[in-house]
Amino acid sequence: MTDLLAKNSQTSLVIVDTGCANITSVYCAIERLGCRVAISSDAAVIQSADKVIIPGVGTAAQAMANISAKNLVEVLQNLTQPTLGICLGMQLMTDYSAEGDVACLGLIPGQVLPLEAKGLRLPHMGWNTLAKTVNHPLLHGLTATDYVYFVHSFAVAPSEFMLASCDYGSQFAAIIGKGNYLGMQFHPERSSSVGRKLLQNFITLSATDLAGN
Repeated sequence: MTDLLAKNSQTSLVIVDTGCANITSVYCAIERLGCRVAISSDAAVIQSADKVIIPGVGTAAQAMANISAKNLVEVLQNLTQPTLGICLGMQLMTDYSAEGDVACLGLIPGQVLPLEAKGLRLPHMGWNTLAKTVNHPLLHGLTATDYVYFVHSFAVAPSEFMLASCDYGSQFAAIIGKGNYLGMQFHPERSSSVGRKLLQNFITLSATDLAGN
C-alpha cells in the first residue's frame, strides 16, 4: 500500500470545476489515494495534468452552460491524457442529452435518455452490480458480485462504447469509453472499496493501456 501511495503521488490530477455539486467528495476520494489533485477551470492547468476528471451532479443543460461560460468546451474536446467523467460528467461526454434537450461534448458517441425503469422507483438510487461487456484496464479486478452506488434518472443508451452495463428495469451503460475518454454513471467516490479500486485503476492508466480501446 505504501508503494502504491508513493506511485500515486507522482501523478497530477485535475478535477474540472464545472460549477456543479459533488466536486468536494470526488476531491477527497482522490486525495485519500495519495494523488496530487486540484480543482480548476483554468485551461492551462487542465491541459497540463496527467489525469483529468469531469464531475457533475445536476442537469446537463446547466452543466453545459457552465462549461461553455468558462470557455472549456474545446479544451475538454482536445485532451489527450486519460479523462474520466463521473455521473453527470459521463453523460456530458456523449453527443446529446434529452435532459434539457442539449448538445453535449461529443467525446464518446452516445445519447442520454430517460431511464426506462419499468415501474421501479426513480431516481435510481442505491447499490447495484455491473456486468462487463469488454475487457478493459479500467475494470481490472472488478467482479460480478461487486456493488457500486448510483443516483440518476437519465442514462446513456447501450452502444459499442459500453464497457460495463447495469440493469434497473432495463439495461443501460454504466461505464463507457473511447480512447483516452472514460465515463462512470455511478459514483466511485461513494462506492466504498470497489470505487477506490476503480479510481486507482484510472490513476494508474497510461496511454499504452488505452491504445486501441
